Amino acid sequence: MIADIPGLMQAVRDRFAHVETCPFEGPRIFFENAGGALHLKSVIETSAAYAGYPDNQGRDNPASRALMAAIERGRADMRLFLNAPDGEVFVGESGTEVLFRLIRTAALAAAEGGRMISTTLEHPASRSAMARWAQATGRPHVLVPHDDATGTVSADAWEDHLGPDIRVATIIHTSPVTGMAVDVGAIAARIRAHAPDAFIIVDGIQHASHGNIDVAALAIDGYAVSPYKVFSRHGYGVGWASERLTACEKEQIRGGPGRNWELGTRDAGSYATFSDVVSYFDWLGSQFTDSTDRRTRILAAAEAIHDHEGRLMRAMLHGTGNLRGLAEMPGITLIGGDRVEGREGVVSLTLDGMPAADLVRFLNDRGIRTHTRKADHYSGNVLAPLGMDACVRVSICHYNTEGEVARFLAAMEEARAATGA
Repeated sequence: MIADIPGLMQAVRDRFAHVETCPFEGPRIFFENAGGALHLKSVIETSAAYAGYPDNQGRDNPASRALMAAIERGRADMRLFLNAPDGEVFVGESGTEVLFRLIRTAALAAAEGGRMISTTLEHPASRSAMARWAQATGRPHVLVPHDDATGTVSADAWEDHLGPDIRVATIIHTSPVTGMAVDVGAIAARIRAHAPDAFIIVDGIQHASHGNIDVAALAIDGYAVSPYKVFSRHGYGVGWASERLTACEKEQIRGGPGRNWELGTRDAGSYATFSDVVSYFDWLGSQFTDSTDRRTRILAAAEAIHDHEGRLMRAMLHGTGNLRGLAEMPGITLIGGDRVEGREGVVSLTLDGMPAADLVRFLNDRGIRTHTRKADHYSGNVLAPLGMDACVRVSICHYNTEGEVARFLAAMEEARAATGA
């Protein structure tokens, strides 16, 4: 556990900017990590440095060669982080844009006819891309329904919708609304059992900061990450494409390298800041293992993060000290239930007698940053079936503490009292 090693929790927090204080509002607890995690201080420093370099890539001078070296190092670190020994890693405009490009390429390259399949749990990034390219290629777009009670979708739920005619499938690794993960490996195996040649694309945007990623073990064809949700910055996305998806025809400069996924000159600072993220995981993992192997240390970091966040989730849902948890508070409705197992960093809730926007404002006035999710094109897939027009999303990360959770629970008791409950 991160909190069990003397000094480590503070060492973790020291590596992030604005952990305790908003540069605009002053002291606050940051429970809005699903909207974008805090940034590593090293990422900020690297971004500033690379923004100032005047030289371009591919030139015959030392500065250009340094930029190219940073890009290659970044690609190697992306492979390490994703455990992607083959295929191609690349930088795109955003995680959403990466998903659109992976799905577009798969839909146009797949055998004619058949169906495209995803779930009602998915973020509109993948769901919209699937709908767009199913329509463009004349295929039905099948949606596997998620379970409202658990906030996730099981491999068994997929089974009745599968068949040999599946051409493209998308899987969301973790829902940014319910916070519940899905068993990507089990679902991918079910798809492959029915349609071995289907292209499988995974949205890992919410999952990436909370757990291990191992694309080599998943038997998939594409994976997308938004670095701003995993301690880096806005302005780029990271993608991985399998060998067979990379071999497909795709948008690229004519006469250019056939394996290239990138269009135009990418920001070398994107690659360099992702290396900062991987270096952070490497450092954190070294606190839990004596191994000198970087992948082993990254796995150790992911396990430590998972364990620490599990402790925070248990405290938030079931109480800490003399404070009861959300699951024990009358008037609180938890989306996806009160399970800790399978939950990755997110609790979404409503409070009887106080609209979601008012509760977010109430908490913000007490120095606790959360966020309203409305039943719109981003979250309506989860909220509308529950008859909710909005909810409050509380999202934690491993640099948050149990003391911060306790302050949140106390504030929620205040909110309950304010409603007359």
